[in-house]
Amino acid sequence: MKPTRIIAIANQKGGVGKTTTTINLATALAAVGEAVLIMDLDAQGNASTGLGVRAADRRITTYDVMMSEATIGEAAIATLIPNLAVIPASVDLAGVETELSQAADRAFRLREALIHHRQDVSRGNSIAYSYILIDCPPSLNVVTINAMTAAHAVLVPLQCEFFALEGLSQLMRTVDLVKGSLNPTLEIQGVVLTMYDQRNNLSDQVALDVRSHLGEKVYSTVIPRNVRISEAPSFGKPALLYDHKCSGSQAYMRLASEILQRERAMLAA
Repeated sequence: MKPTRIIAIANQKGGVGKTTTTINLATALAAVGEAVLIMDLDAQGNASTGLGVRAADRRITTYDVMMSEATIGEAAIATLIPNLAVIPASVDLAGVETELSQAADRAFRLREALIHHRQDVSRGNSIAYSYILIDCPPSLNVVTINAMTAAHAVLVPLQCEFFALEGLSQLMRTVDLVKGSLNPTLEIQGVVLTMYDQRNNLSDQVALDVRSHLGEKVYSTVIPRNVRISEAPSFGKPALLYDHKCSGSQAYMRLASEILQRERAMLAA
């Protein structure tokens, strides 16, 4: 059994495509046979909604996992997509910062839950996932710190807009802080450029700037602005199910392929 790869999808800026990237990348990985779990850590619960999980069905959530009141195996629910499960979010996550403020292990709750999950898997009591993707909230709070402390790597969706690099530098500092004090093996998995508009010269300039600063950390695949990607969540489906032929869906398939290639190269090194 190959080890689980845990990736936090993070950017403290809102509206950069974190959730869209999480659900479509997960769907693309599941489509090629990987067993994937999404952990929705955003109190808005957009990843849960985008996968068709109704509010009434969110009886056990990532809040319960964070508060050590439920295991990952108990909280995970199957989606309509084969090989893809999700632990949904609830508005209760908004209170985690306050509730854990005095807890000595407040940065390690998610890591502890994942350690217990591995033990459950080894006993045959839970499903083994090859990838766990964590959809982080648009802030650098204790929930995001938990995700980074638990993850092997951070994947950063970066919108092709003027202040993109400014926001990225703050996120990189947070990753360095977590790496220095909480999770020494944490790394930047890669940066994916989102909402790219080929008709806009600014998109090209941002892409050039990001690549000049980060080099090979930036994925070759670029996610375009695409109406079908925007429409898909309102139907409770990833874009890959809503319209697998649209340019956005095709881009996420290429991104999944690129990530898998990098993972294989890393394991072979």
